[in-house]
Amino acid sequence: MRHVLEVDDLTPGELGRVLDLAADPAPPQVLAGQGMALLFEKPSARTRNSMEMAVVQLGGHPMYIQGAEVGFDARESVEDVTRTLACYHGAVGARVFAHATVERMAALDLVPIVNMLSDAAHPLQALADVLTMQQILGDLAGRSVTYVGDANNVFRSLALAGGMLGMEVRFTGPSGYGLGELDADRLASAGVVVAEFDRPEEAVEGADIVYTDVWTSMGQEDESAQRLVDFEGYRVDERLLDAAGTQVHFLHCLPAHRGEEVTSSVVDGPASRVWQQAENRMHAARGLLAWLLGEAVSDAGEGSNA
Repeated sequence: MRHVLEVDDLTPGELGRVLDLAADPAPPQVLAGQGMALLFEKPSARTRNSMEMAVVQLGGHPMYIQGAEVGFDARESVEDVTRTLACYHGAVGARVFAHATVERMAALDLVPIVNMLSDAAHPLQALADVLTMQQILGDLAGRSVTYVGDANNVFRSLALAGGMLGMEVRFTGPSGYGLGELDADRLASAGVVVAEFDRPEEAVEGADIVYTDVWTSMGQEDESAQRLVDFEGYRVDERLLDAAGTQVHFLHCLPAHRGEEVTSSVVDGPASRVWQQAENRMHAARGLLAWLLGEAVSDAGEGSNA
């Protein structure tokens, strides 16, 4: 059984196939007559809407479940919640705090598990990101993306997806907010090398894509005041886009804290592709589920009969 907890759970070829399926106007009805549990410890407008619509478009019934309804490891263990949901659904998506939670769910191998976000990874966002970049730029091999900010879960998944498709991946952020050794090793094992820059103006020069995310993510609210100080000088504004060049496009996973990590003039400006990117959350999720519950299952079946 296949699960997708991070982008590199796919091979580069499988990643390409997922993106092809995302563009399919008549997707295979791989969830016909089935439900998919969508479990949210963390709320999200884009993840809930995109996943529910993706499930519907694949013929299934999405079931939204708040974290408090299952009470991981308080009301019931992660394992018992997963066993229960597997009685009713063809797949489970989970948006959680700790990455270990989705790892424990997947370890049971009962139904495919999709990581809708964890503290370590955000593969669904990365799929939407590279789908958007393909639509803008075509073949991504040799293209460049610069990420400005914190090397968080969004950046790590983006770096994997972009690097696996042959992109040059650049990062710039304040000291202490770059990639850790384990993250760099994981990227390297997938053949992805990240070029790190001290100065954002140098990092964005000639880049096809400039990308940023909020400086303070959900669960980090007590760090907000310090982060505002630490990230001074890393705001994506018109001056920084001008340093990139006229070819640049801007992406942001949203929600944006306008005036902090990015200015409104950039979010709403001519280089911005953030709403195209937001829509692609739905298409990318549909492509992933079509592959995971269709072709991946078929391939596994053929392998078991060989």
